[in-house]
Amino acid sequence: MQEHLIIFDTTLRDGEQSPGASMTKEEKVRIAWQLERMRVDVIEAGFPAASNGDFEAVKAVADSVKESTVCGLARAIEMDIQRTGEALKGAQSARIHTFIATSPIHMKNKLRMAPEQVIEQAVKAVRWARQYTDNVEFSPEDAGRSEIDFLCRILELVIDAGATTLNIPDTVGYTMPDQFGKLINQLRERIPNSDKAVFSVHCHNDLGLAVANSLAAVMNGARQIECTINGLGERAGNASLEEVVMAIRTRQDYFPCDTRIDATHIVSASKLVSSITGFPVQPNKAIVGANAFAHESGIHQDGILKHRETYEIMRAEDVGWGANKLLLGKHSGRNAFRARLTELGIEFESEEMLNSMFMRFKELADKKHEIFDEDLYALASDEVIVQHECFRLVSLIVHSETGEVPYARIVISENGNEMHAESQGSGPVDATFRAIESLLNSGAQLQLYSVNNITSGTDAQGEVTVRLYKSDRIVNGQGADTDIVVASAKAYLNALNKLCSKLERAHPQI
Repeated sequence: MQEHLIIFDTTLRDGEQSPGASMTKEEKVRIAWQLERMRVDVIEAGFPAASNGDFEAVKAVADSVKESTVCGLARAIEMDIQRTGEALKGAQSARIHTFIATSPIHMKNKLRMAPEQVIEQAVKAVRWARQYTDNVEFSPEDAGRSEIDFLCRILELVIDAGATTLNIPDTVGYTMPDQFGKLINQLRERIPNSDKAVFSVHCHNDLGLAVANSLAAVMNGARQIECTINGLGERAGNASLEEVVMAIRTRQDYFPCDTRIDATHIVSASKLVSSITGFPVQPNKAIVGANAFAHESGIHQDGILKHRETYEIMRAEDVGWGANKLLLGKHSGRNAFRARLTELGIEFESEEMLNSMFMRFKELADKKHEIFDEDLYALASDEVIVQHECFRLVSLIVHSETGEVPYARIVISENGNEMHAESQGSGPVDATFRAIESLLNSGAQLQLYSVNNITSGTDAQGEVTVRLYKSDRIVNGQGADTDIVVASAKAYLNALNKLCSKLERAHPQI
């Protein structure tokens, strides 16, 4: 019988550390529901001590999720652990994940603590966490650059203190697969009480080796992998959940374990995370990229037509790809619409939000001949944005003509009060952004402007991502519409709403 490999998803915590990827409480709950539907074992919902917003988000996820274990991250500080325990009170199954750095460079330059002090603090942290739950995970931060003798000492003692999961992070993505696999093997062999804890890994992708390192660890006895949807995360990101899961699922002849993930929800989860964070998935991304199952070469096409397995090692439908055309139109009823949303894993806080989206769907159906699932994801994301924004686009008129200076006239609602402005620009989008700034005067710097078509065709919705920087804060805004200038205005306002509403957070990194 295959052993169980635990999938620990940290999209809501480490994934949120990507610059501009911070999420609202409602967005975290939506992603958590999708992860639960996918049968993720552990959902790391955030870092409750970072801010009141993070505390409330972790609490909301803990109160909403019923099947998966909900985890909160805490530094090895009593106040952090107390805050995390309070946030997780409503969880059906809770875990506290505490950590402290163990590499010489971190202990000396960041913690400014002696090794014995670090060990003492780690043991105290695990004991504090045990007051709230028996499910305690401990991470020696920067384990990949830590001395193995010191790792063995501290891990043995935290197991004695009650840690049930030992997570070994390659915090800076420094190690090589063979090296990392040997580290896991040596720790399991040298720590006398290692059989009393599950060994886990958390690998970063700075050298593009996060998945490879994670899989090497599995072959050496690790039975939990920490990963994120789309590989989202700090700097170059984390091990990608979809790649880890499908590598193990596809190569059952090689791996001695398997996950419980329902892989048919992988594409839906990828699209949801992408739409909420504003981070598009590159077309050649493994498993979830638009080209992952596309074949252009004539030789490849010929082979696929004759026998699929000549050039495909897994089926597209097994990870959630399929004929995504929504067989609904402007004459479709509310119940059919609701049923399709349920199939896609799209849920709403209230009946009012569902009704509002249904009306927006009808408007889109009048503009487009064919509606696709991707359109629904975009509509759902847009609807959540509308429900939680201070600044809202009321109307927009733009004029662009060869030989003439483009201009835009815009009406924005701020908490119900309408404001009017117009401006010229080098193009219609530039004119629109200048008009918005003439009203709101945010002082933010535009760092990124990106346009992606949601589906094919000239009538496709365009999805615009805008990244703004102000006062050491970076936020992404997103908007979708069949009119790309309108989508741009929505995206810019969405980003400004985030700048105005979200508290600055100080995230730890493991």
